[in-house]
Amino acid sequence: MDTITPKLLSWASILEEGTRAQAVTTASMPFIHPHLALMPDAHLGLGATVGSVIPTLGAIMPAAVGVDIGCGMIAVRTQYVGSELPADRRPLREAIERAVPLSAGAANRSVSREHTRERLDLLAREAEAAGFDPASYAKRWELQLGTLGSGNHFIEVSLDERDRVWLFLHSGSRGVGNKIAQRHIAVARRLREGEDLPDRDLAWLEEGTPEFDRYIREMTWAQHYALLNREEMMDRVVRQLGEWVGGDVRRVEEINCHHNYTERERHFGEDVWLSRKGAINAEAGRPGLIPGSMGTASYVVVGKGDERALRSAPHGAGREYSRTRARKTFTREQLRAAMTGIEYRDTDAFLDEIPAAYKDIDQVMADATDLVEVRHVLRQIVNVKGD
Repeated sequence: MDTITPKLLSWASILEEGTRAQAVTTASMPFIHPHLALMPDAHLGLGATVGSVIPTLGAIMPAAVGVDIGCGMIAVRTQYVGSELPADRRPLREAIERAVPLSAGAANRSVSREHTRERLDLLAREAEAAGFDPASYAKRWELQLGTLGSGNHFIEVSLDERDRVWLFLHSGSRGVGNKIAQRHIAVARRLREGEDLPDRDLAWLEEGTPEFDRYIREMTWAQHYALLNREEMMDRVVRQLGEWVGGDVRRVEEINCHHNYTERERHFGEDVWLSRKGAINAEAGRPGLIPGSMGTASYVVVGKGDERALRSAPHGAGREYSRTRARKTFTREQLRAAMTGIEYRDTDAFLDEIPAAYKDIDQVMADATDLVEVRHVLRQIVNVKGD
């Protein structure tokens, strides 16, 4: 751990100067208490650094929560082992791609499953209690439950160190969560107009105001939408795996955790709003998930509850190359080499997701030694992504 300033502690051994400067600026905001914790996977973000844990008193910066509210991971360990799986994995990949709409803006054609309707009815009741209509943000919010998105979102079938089969996926609150976030970021900017802000994306909402209360209600709803979105997709992936192997899939273990969210927690004697923007809750004994990049290992972990790190841990590898730079730097042949042995859709669309565009996940995990204990190391055998 490195003390960059009294208000900024860092666990990142790989830290770009621009990222460091951005984190210093965020940590200087007057309502930070006691300090900002920078995770090993830290990289530049909108306003606040991705991979930062931001405790605030009496205020929340919506951009510091992130635009994909509630984004996170879900993993299920099944009763199967790798040796029991058919050798040809392409049919499984294609079946998952048919069952789960992929890519930005993708949606289901209709609500055709009972478990989907039950989740949507619950979300509708929660939105009514929160005093807003999700359709005012995204008309197709119902049809996007159970959809993946694009970018670094993925669905994977993996094997752990004992050859046991895991299902693993990464996604968030889709279009409706993004629209909610964008609205409240804009409200915060408008409220802070004329003030001397170091970055307009560090604009905040003040606790006790109608704007703050509305953000909390809608953000909390979006976080639950994201969690249920992952559950919905996992139901479909489980079904496709069962059809592929010709048997019922038993869920031996399941973990579902956010890494873009805010909640109330107590740290260093104060009740704070803790925004984890690209970080997971790593309180002592809490299970968590830290994915690598496409083609590298992912980790099932348990938190160690490090108080200096605000009981948090990294959420992944963290980008070293921007998407534009990655596309100009790497080739499809390099992507193919990185994905050797993994069934995936071979396309130039994933060049910006090549493992070399990310930090070394082994170094990230080494930096996180004081934050989490590794329980399982997962290696992909099937990867599904959206363009």
